[in-house]
Amino acid sequence: MHAESASASSPFVPALADAPAPKRRITAELLIVFGLSLGQSAVYSVVNLAEKLSRGPLAGQTTTLNPVLDERQYFDLAYQLLNIFFALVPVALVLFLLSGHGVSAFRRLGFTFEKPLRTVGFGVGLAAVIGVGTLGVYAGGRALGITTALVPAALDAYWWSIPVLILSAVRHAVLEEVIVVGYLFIRLRELGWSTPAILLTSSLVRGSYHLYQGFGPFIGNVLMGLLFAWFYTRTRRVMPLVIAHALIDITGFVGFALIGPAIGIGG
Repeated sequence: MHAESASASSPFVPALADAPAPKRRITAELLIVFGLSLGQSAVYSVVNLAEKLSRGPLAGQTTTLNPVLDERQYFDLAYQLLNIFFALVPVALVLFLLSGHGVSAFRRLGFTFEKPLRTVGFGVGLAAVIGVGTLGVYAGGRALGITTALVPAALDAYWWSIPVLILSAVRHAVLEEVIVVGYLFIRLRELGWSTPAILLTSSLVRGSYHLYQGFGPFIGNVLMGLLFAWFYTRTRRVMPLVIAHALIDITGFVGFALIGPAIGIGG
């Protein structure tokens, strides 16, 4: 006796029309990815800013990046490395989602070292432009009282402090540029968004998860986001952005760790 073939009308087989539309799936995917990464950071950043404003003027408050996570040296090291590792898991998720069917996610994002001299050159050039602009926006924000004082690094002086600060800088660069530029651009383009709308969304998202530092860094990161997103639309290459971002953060984190204690700040 032959078993009956399953058909579209069978109660055990969902009708094809019931399957989520591709755009709905992409939207759900975006919400999940950002809910696990920078979208979550943006929500916490807004709440953190509100908490700071409830305390008083932002000019009188301090925001510490790369703080000590444990008073004991090797537990602090363990927590620092775990923090960096798990922050990069959403990047692994994005690479997984963008790959398949013989397509490399790294190539789709331009997250490769093709034409290395040109790639590094673009990265260094972008870092120089953004670095100068960042200092100007920070100084202006402090003068206007809309930016907290920033302490880029507050780790104790251990043998591993500088390597961890470098890893932390690379972590931020990879996480932000891969997700908020490359991945977001690909998915929003698949949803039919226009290039100006994608540029504005990417830059506003970037600014939003920096709000915990004050309104100055929000403005500065929106401007940075516009430049980086525009560059990506022209080149489809995320690697120069990762290099630029890493160089900016390494300079800030490591430079402050080395110079700050000498001038009586941090350390």
